[in-house]
Amino acid sequence: MTRVASEHDDTPDARPHEPTHQARDLDAVGVGPWQGPLPDDPRYDPELLAHGDRRNVVDRYRYWTVEAIVADLDTRRHPFHVAVENWAHDLNIGSVVRTANAFAAAEVHIVGRRRWNRRGAMVTDRYQHVRHHATIDDLLAWAATGGPDGAAIPVLGVDNLPGSVPLEGYPLPRSCVLLFGQESVGLSDAARASAVDVLHIAQFGSTRSINAGAAAAIAMHAWIGQHAVGEA
Repeated sequence: MTRVASEHDDTPDARPHEPTHQARDLDAVGVGPWQGPLPDDPRYDPELLAHGDRRNVVDRYRYWTVEAIVADLDTRRHPFHVAVENWAHDLNIGSVVRTANAFAAAEVHIVGRRRWNRRGAMVTDRYQHVRHHATIDDLLAWAATGGPDGAAIPVLGVDNLPGSVPLEGYPLPRSCVLLFGQESVGLSDAARASAVDVLHIAQFGSTRSINAGAAAAIAMHAWIGQHAVGEA
């Protein structure tokens, strides 16, 4: 698993503790027990302070409770949403959730079956808001008032379809829903009809498509490139 890079933060309480050499030796799987006086801060988890924090989180969140991490993320999530159809228990949904967490998406919307395979999420679903919609119509009903101050959010499909337009250079709205179909079959007919536009990702090899998890990562990063460059 790729190690998450440290996040620089100059606030005085963001990294009040410099790990010992022993803790740094454990850095590939986290940090060991807290060394020195315990912090008087409700964001910290007593169990993690006592036994170490081996979660895949950036340094600023070491030893924090899940609730504290989610609350902090909620102050700086981006206004784009990701939706993915789940009619066949798609294994890619977990990786979509993981990438949405990495890019601080507002929410991930699962359309179709409520149950989904969380293995690929690598526990990031604890930190990422996930909402369920039984049908595409339910997703559209939510999107009609889901934006800031109850504004509508445009739904953009992402699929390699005839008549689709290139994602590259497309002016993605700051507030939008990026909608993906399930693996192998792509967007359903209802999803295609619901989208303001359907975008495709430029490909140059022999395969007809890339998997849904990879496509979602590319599309999310395209939004980041247009709206959030320099924030990290």
